[in-house]
Amino acid sequence: MTDARVSELPEGRLQQSGKKARSPAGSAKLSEVAALAGVSEATVSRVLNRKYGVSQRTREQVEDALREIGYERTLKGEIVLVLVPGLKTPFFGEMCNAIEAELSPHGLRAVIGPVLPGSVYERDYVEAFVDTGIVAAIFLSSSNTLVNADDSARALLESRGIPYLCVNGGFAEGESPVVSTDDWRAAELAVDHLYTLGHRRIGMCAGPVGNIPADRRVEGFLNSMDGHNIESAEDFVLRQHFSVDGGRHAADALLDLDVTAIVASSDDMALGAIRAIKRRGMRVPEDVSVIGYNDSFILEFTDPPLTSVSQPVEHLSQAITRTVVSMVHNRKVSTAELFMEPSLTVRQSTAPVRAV
Repeated sequence: MTDARVSELPEGRLQQSGKKARSPAGSAKLSEVAALAGVSEATVSRVLNRKYGVSQRTREQVEDALREIGYERTLKGEIVLVLVPGLKTPFFGEMCNAIEAELSPHGLRAVIGPVLPGSVYERDYVEAFVDTGIVAAIFLSSSNTLVNADDSARALLESRGIPYLCVNGGFAEGESPVVSTDDWRAAELAVDHLYTLGHRRIGMCAGPVGNIPADRRVEGFLNSMDGHNIESAEDFVLRQHFSVDGGRHAADALLDLDVTAIVASSDDMALGAIRAIKRRGMRVPEDVSVIGYNDSFILEFTDPPLTSVSQPVEHLSQAITRTVVSMVHNRKVSTAELFMEPSLTVRQSTAPVRAV
């Protein structure tokens, strides 16, 4: 039986592109889309309202028909769910603020869901919002960054036809746009900086195995060390959690190897490394140089101010928003991973290698 609520397409308009528009703007009929897609009007309604009970193939047929007639949703007040691993780290707070600011002019509102990546809480957030009409979701360094993580949240979004985007790594299953900082280049920038300062015994406080950004930074570190003809660099990579304590434990092991410089996979790890160095009665940067990752204005006020690789928050948020808006408007988007260039902010935690 045809859904009587939607004899015309709800909350949408036709693009004035002149491309196969079958009706005046704002008056496209469900019957047109249904006939073009070869489905019932009720099925078109279910796709538009992101309801259960529509196969992926049928959903794609309807979406193709919507694109052909030039239909676009009206986005006023629509919600985009942002799944993020907490807001304690300044980078994630800055990213969420930037995404909200970029989405707002398009009539979209960000709802932030702090979750433990790959946990039941992530799916709980999605379940809580799919029936309230979210139009898209963003996995901001959440389960998308973990190898073999529970991706039931992703599967639920796909089952409802809700588009999603991943930041800093994508899921092994499913296809979606991915926007990432070039973590290989980030590690290269750190090693190159230390090399120019004369350091050769460079260690790395790396994130855990199976974390995509951490794995990429390790690869970039090893490639850069190899490019500088520094042998056995893999012996100077210590894996730990992205935390102050993780950085401290990794740094303690690296200091036993007489490193003169440490590259950390996060600013928290770098601060933990500085704590380990100072507890041994050593100085930063006079005895050991330290570089963090993520960067924040607050690092100007650490002791010493921390040199750090910056993720391009503004460029990331702009690329994320462009892609989300395109997906919500049912436009085709590339699923090839888009990489953004990081930069190095040099402060007082790095200096030329100490004289022997």
